[in-house]
Amino acid sequence: MDILTRFQCLRPHVTATTLRQCSRIALALLVMTGRITMLGMARWAGKGGSYRTVQRFFATVLPWAMLFWVFFRQHVYRPGDVYLLAGDEVVVTKAGQHTHGLDRFLASLYGKPVPGLAFFTLSWVSTQERRSFPLHVEQVVRSDAEKAASQAKAAATQQQPSPDKRRRGRPKGSKNQNKADVTLTPELGRIKSMITALLQRIAVSIS
Repeated sequence: MDILTRFQCLRPHVTATTLRQCSRIALALLVMTGRITMLGMARWAGKGGSYRTVQRFFATVLPWAMLFWVFFRQHVYRPGDVYLLAGDEVVVTKAGQHTHGLDRFLASLYGKPVPGLAFFTLSWVSTQERRSFPLHVEQVVRSDAEKAASQAKAAATQQQPSPDKRRRGRPKGSKNQNKADVTLTPELGRIKSMITALLQRIAVSIS
């Protein structure tokens, strides 16, 4: 498969130099083994993929969400298929103190909060091919409001339940409430903004 040919659909959104760098790095990622590092990519990229080239590529600000969508629409999308929009967060353990977004996140593999980086991904899931295609990836950098809400939730779960149990049935004097009127937490607000941006981006092509 000619990687550079597959990447030609991205040409209107990036420069020719960035496209060439991306093709070298993509080939390296497909063949390299072991841990993925910038030095490892430079060693496997071959001619035209020096360490300095890899540095320049990752220092370039790119519209990744648009690039993911354009590539998906050109090579993967099938009009007759039914797609589900799914979101998930992944945590990568990371030591140190100076990495951007470094915090403690709940990792399901460890069953506890661990120091590391978190990334939230929105993907299309094909119901026919049973495969997931990432379309929007953002690093999770929690705001002060999110941290405060998380701490309050953890403190509430640690409190012992009250010995007085409420009687069954609806409390006397309670009124109906509009369940559609929900105040989103800062975390859910961030996810909602990602979904809204994605739906606006694909509205022209997918109903």
